[in-house]
Amino acid sequence: MSKNLTSRAEDYSKWYNELVVKADLAENSAVRGCMVIKPYGYAIWEKMQAELDRMFKETGHQNAYFPLFVPKSLFEAEEKNAEGFAKECAVVTHYRLQNDPDNPGKLRVDPEAKLEEELVVRPTSEAIIWSTYKGWIQSYRDLPILINQWANVVRWEMRTRLFLRTAEFLWQEGHTAHETKAEALAEAKLMNQVYADFAENFMAIPVIQGVKTESERFAGAEETYCIEALMQDGKALQAGTSHFLGQNFAKAFDVKFTNNEGKLDYVWATSWGVSTRLVGALIMTHSDDKGLVLPPNLAPIQVVIVPIHKTDDQLEEIGKVATKLIGEFKAKGISCKYDHRTTQRPGAKFAQYELQGVPLRIAIGPKDLENKTVELARRDTLSKENVALDGLVDKIADLLTEIQETLFKKALDFRDSHITEVNTFEEFKTVLETKTGFISAHWDGTPETEEKIKKLTKATIRCVPLNQEKEPGSCVFTGKTSSGRVLFAKAY
Repeated sequence: MSKNLTSRAEDYSKWYNELVVKADLAENSAVRGCMVIKPYGYAIWEKMQAELDRMFKETGHQNAYFPLFVPKSLFEAEEKNAEGFAKECAVVTHYRLQNDPDNPGKLRVDPEAKLEEELVVRPTSEAIIWSTYKGWIQSYRDLPILINQWANVVRWEMRTRLFLRTAEFLWQEGHTAHETKAEALAEAKLMNQVYADFAENFMAIPVIQGVKTESERFAGAEETYCIEALMQDGKALQAGTSHFLGQNFAKAFDVKFTNNEGKLDYVWATSWGVSTRLVGALIMTHSDDKGLVLPPNLAPIQVVIVPIHKTDDQLEEIGKVATKLIGEFKAKGISCKYDHRTTQRPGAKFAQYELQGVPLRIAIGPKDLENKTVELARRDTLSKENVALDGLVDKIADLLTEIQETLFKKALDFRDSHITEVNTFEEFKTVLETKTGFISAHWDGTPETEEKIKKLTKATIRCVPLNQEKEPGSCVFTGKTSSGRVLFAKAY
């Protein structure tokens, strides 16, 4: 299977598209721009969901659900938000179909069933949620509200790519309400840190935390915090964002509360989210020309056992060992699959699990039974070794931890070796075209300069790093005064 994959060096984009399909993660659907997430791809998303959901709840958040449809009048209440998403909105104008009198057997929109007010299919839920919060909040005693929802959203895209950019995608969106500006800012920063911890500890992806420039900021936000990751082709990918919304949405929806001094004030807000785009990030960070490479902490199957046999009796004896191992793995919290299909040869199974990125593969044959050993193969290094059955489960538990750490270190080394400081625009363009990655450069702080650089190079300011050192310098493009370096890159 993997032999049919285009190599990353030949065509990275084609490699990615082929891998998503061949590894059985997702496929394009009958609806243009939308995808079908297949069971194996959805299993990865479910693992992400479970860990993030746990982390959200540990930080005091609760899950709720809000409508898919947003009345246009509510959507346009916060003008910057409405303007920012207007070109991506799908809009419902009618509520009924009818038989088409001019085309028997066909349907048409019933012209008499026009909605009094159009409904926007949510591209994000601030509007519907803040119109709801108005009825929930009267006093400081009602705050904070710490809500998350797992949902789908629609942002009408014409140029799509599975997981990375589709017209409909799955995500979570947190929406919180606070008594003070300081509390809301602390919340926005906290959730950005949660995303960074998840990316590094579960996805094995090193990220840079930062704030977006004004032109890259979420529409309607006063500050957008982000985590930026670097893919193997040297392009950046925004892996998560957390927004400090100030009082903008509270003012738009007239959400006031009586503070502990008895005075009326507007509520302070945040919103934050990550999406199925993370599956794309996972693929592009770790995988190779043979297929997926999944970090054990998010692999749906961490260990697969493949029997090597010629007779039914041999398969039965191998099955007894495999069943015992599965029980021991389960007790250790390790997910294991025993693939005893007789319709596939062992070689085909090896190729499948290599393509699908299963971290560890165990092969057991008749000689292994005699010697009380197994053949153990690592997906990340493609190495194999014969290992004693005795103590195997503990060894595998240690190996899974080692693989997780190895993948993170490999990605970190790549990322760090692709952060390049430049001081002239010529250097900037050379690095961008030859080395790629993040470019650390001075910027004069103006959106005009940012836009000119983007127009000339297609590189954007990914973030102003939170750990930015104050360093007087000259803008790489205009030569004007700069107080510190920012990170530029071409991005997905």
